[in-house]
Amino acid sequence: MYTDDNIRHLSNMEHIRTRPGMYIGRLGDGTLSEDGIYVLLKEVVDNSVDEFRMNAVKRIDITIDSNQYVTVRDYGRGIPQGKLVEAVSVLNTGGKYDTKAFKKSVGLNGVGLKAVNALSSHFEVKSIRDGRVRHLVFEKGIIKNDRTEVTSERNGTYIFFIPDNDEKLFNHFAFHEDNVETMLHHYTYLNNGLVIVFNDKNFQSKKGLYDLLVDRLANDPLYPIVHPKGEDIEIAFTHVHQYGEEYYSFVNGQYTSLGGTHLTAFKEHFARTVRDYFKKYEYIDIRNGLVAAIAINVEEPMFESSTKVKLGSSFGKEGETINKYVADFIKTNVDNYLRIHKNDCASIMEKYIKENAKERKEMEGVSRKVRERNKRINLHNPNLRDCRVHYNDFKDKLREESMIFITEGNSASGSITKVQNVNTQAVFSLRGKTLNCYGKSKKVCFENQEFNFLQSALNVENGIENLRYNKIIIATDADYDGMHIRLLVITFFLQIYPELVRTGHVYVLQTPLFRVRNKRTKIRNLKSINKVSHDKKSDFITRYCYTEQERLKAIRDLGPEPEITRFKGLGEISPDEFSHFIGQEMRIEQVTLHKNDKIPQILEYYMGQNTRERQEFIIDNLIVE
Repeated sequence: MYTDDNIRHLSNMEHIRTRPGMYIGRLGDGTLSEDGIYVLLKEVVDNSVDEFRMNAVKRIDITIDSNQYVTVRDYGRGIPQGKLVEAVSVLNTGGKYDTKAFKKSVGLNGVGLKAVNALSSHFEVKSIRDGRVRHLVFEKGIIKNDRTEVTSERNGTYIFFIPDNDEKLFNHFAFHEDNVETMLHHYTYLNNGLVIVFNDKNFQSKKGLYDLLVDRLANDPLYPIVHPKGEDIEIAFTHVHQYGEEYYSFVNGQYTSLGGTHLTAFKEHFARTVRDYFKKYEYIDIRNGLVAAIAINVEEPMFESSTKVKLGSSFGKEGETINKYVADFIKTNVDNYLRIHKNDCASIMEKYIKENAKERKEMEGVSRKVRERNKRINLHNPNLRDCRVHYNDFKDKLREESMIFITEGNSASGSITKVQNVNTQAVFSLRGKTLNCYGKSKKVCFENQEFNFLQSALNVENGIENLRYNKIIIATDADYDGMHIRLLVITFFLQIYPELVRTGHVYVLQTPLFRVRNKRTKIRNLKSINKVSHDKKSDFITRYCYTEQERLKAIRDLGPEPEITRFKGLGEISPDEFSHFIGQEMRIEQVTLHKNDKIPQILEYYMGQNTRERQEFIIDNLIVE
């Protein structure tokens, strides 16, 4: 029945807790850098950084205890005390709607601190101004304490919060230090002079985007990093020996991981300026191997979502388009630099562009032959069981959920295809061990039928802009052969499409090693029985265990004498069981590259001619019973 009783009005805090995805995107447990707990941290730090950008603060202190308890303290102006409650608990309330108080700020939606407050089990804020401190305490967005007293503390803002570990929010969460440090580095690159102290470790940058590229380059630059700066724009770039393009873009100090209008303008006008200088060459050849960063400041920027990862603004200051603003800066500075350094930088760049053009023409011949071969024998990617929704379906609301499982052999593929979500989950089946791509050219890799079918399935033949799946998930057995195949596939991506890894699209599926179950009538631990709500009709209570520790706990909970099954391969898991492992509770681990990771050295160590070291690596990383 649909009646008046079905119509509810939610308070500000209730709405955030009920629909957190509207405010912070995904939830997650902290494993991935885009998980919600980092959005909460970022929203707090954004406010302190805005104080720095208004010349009100030079240092920000951040502490995270036990990977869960967050403290952020700045020494700026402090939030106006008379509006402190509203600033942290009433939506669409804030000081950043007025550009006189905060120019070129990120936080314009009046949501940030409110979302942190609502999604924290415990939240405290102190505003210290002119010898007085107002101190508020909230629990799950509900105010519990409000007091004002005299203090000798320095002016500024103090915030303490604990993300709510409720099973519907950040269940079993933990802040990962490397994800936090990457975020803080981004702040310092974009704010020269800012000092961030995180758990007694100092973060500071003197050369801005130049430092960013130095830290992020996986290969040695072909020529010294070029680093022009303007009043509200800064770029840095170089070329390296690698396939694809690599970009880092920022707006008002905010890392826009999905780019936006400013990055689109940079890519277009950089290639055009270089082409005009040399009076030849294709855009794709100019940008292949390019590693670049761009940062701009815009008054009242418009982003395409509340997470602010993609700039949607078309216009900048005084009605000038962002495209023209970026174009004018690049045309002037890049062209001038190439003319001044025509015998070194320009010469090296042209030589590399020529190499790219030659290889691309070779690849066009290979791709054409492969397409003709497939057409002759009437093949339409026989390795692929596709889904309906794809990542490049930009108008589809489910595009972010699109994924493809790369499996080994027919048995594993069979289990997944029987339970895959036909809307968002595709399956690509490898026919056993694949080519070791280490040291091989792109031409050789694509002449391999398996990898040709794979790149065709992913739709990345001409770059990753039209990637068909948001998540590329490698699903192999947890044994010697499975680990080897996993390494071979990852090597393909690192060698040919490293940008897929850098942009966070590649994952490894974690499948259970053990199944522990027992009849509910035999289990002595009543709490274990009561925890299971979805399984009431079954005679058995079942636990799937991914580690030895989980197995031992399951034995204790489901004793005495539970039935224990060791899964040796994906093909041994029944389709009914497999549905749990690729559904809502799916465990995946993102393949990441850290700033000190050098791809050639990594591939040489694990996939080169050092067979013994590779074997030791595989053995050391296996989980065995």
